[in-house]
Amino acid sequence: MNPQFALEASVLLLVVLAAAQDVRTRTIPNRLLAAGLLLALLLHLLSASPGPAVANAAAGAATGLALFLPLYLLRGMAAGDVKLLATVGAFVGPGGVCAIALATCCFGGFMALAVTAARGQLSRLIANLHQMWLRLAGLGAPPLAPAASVGGLPYGLAIAAGTLFEIGLRHLF
Repeated sequence: MNPQFALEASVLLLVVLAAAQDVRTRTIPNRLLAAGLLLALLLHLLSASPGPAVANAAAGAATGLALFLPLYLLRGMAAGDVKLLATVGAFVGPGGVCAIALATCCFGGFMALAVTAARGQLSRLIANLHQMWLRLAGLGAPPLAPAASVGGLPYGLAIAAGTLFEIGLRHLF
């Protein structure tokens, strides 16, 4: 079996399972993420050059974690979403996870706009984003009370869409 095919098929299965679980229960199970990390490690160990492959997987996981951890710390996403992107990074490496994170943010942004508009909460979303960016830029003081949420999204769905999109693009070009 082609090692690249095994990695891509495995990560696609992982994100589809995670998205389905996130939509159903609004959580991404740690058992699923741990199994994904172990599978990524095993597949990299079975590659022709296991040392560099495992190092690339570790760098990908660290990059995925670093990309979404600030959003978790700003209360912009759940920990399971951060761990899912880190797990995806273990399959695709740092370059791949950066591209997937960018696509994920685009899909997630569209989801957020659609859901909040449907709920009539678009102005509150804009105010919350403004407050978050001010804090991120160091221009705003921490609020006395948390901003009123406009409701959460199953962001595992956006991560799955971003992953499917990026891997699909690789095969088109």
